[in-house]
Amino acid sequence: MAGLISGDFAESSDPFALFAAWFAEAIAAEPNDPDAMALATVDAAGLPDVRMVLLKQADARGFVFYTNEQSAKGGELATNPKAALVLHWKSIRRQVRVRGPIERVTAAEADAYFASRSWGSRIAAVASDQSRPLDSRATFEARIAELTKKYEGKDVPRPAHWGGYRIVPSEIEFWQDRPHRMHDRVRFARKDANSTWTKTRLYP
Repeated sequence: MAGLISGDFAESSDPFALFAAWFAEAIAAEPNDPDAMALATVDAAGLPDVRMVLLKQADARGFVFYTNEQSAKGGELATNPKAALVLHWKSIRRQVRVRGPIERVTAAEADAYFASRSWGSRIAAVASDQSRPLDSRATFEARIAELTKKYEGKDVPRPAHWGGYRIVPSEIEFWQDRPHRMHDRVRFARKDANSTWTKTRLYP
């Protein structure tokens, strides 16, 4: 299989650089949504919840996604501002797991990303009371039609309740498929964002 092998794990000391290299390969190889990731949160009762979201930024500060802050995930993050994510790229047989505390992105960052979305996606974000009960699809479509008319030929402003979250990783684990299930696993861990990383190879 092309790409990084065991030796590259041993040589890497920067998990963000390693992620960037893997992500670039995933973008080139994955046919659909290489930025799709499973995001796990915990509700007030301690019950885990997980859903697919899109990774919108990854750098040395952390991993960013955007959502309606009044959604289920938004409420759970308000109660317990910690999360975990996993990206699985089947085409290149790799997986990355991340977990750590959550911080909000700035309003300027949220504005910039919201403005980059298609006009229709911005309309949908304004129209959706995400995660809350909907009596019928027709109700949602009517709201879409109303907003489409309201903002025809105009910019769609970012709703105040729509923003971004950054997972500031305390752990990043890289997994790569190997023959006969003798997979490679390497975990980077640190106490906080100001600490240095400790790297540990794990049994598969």
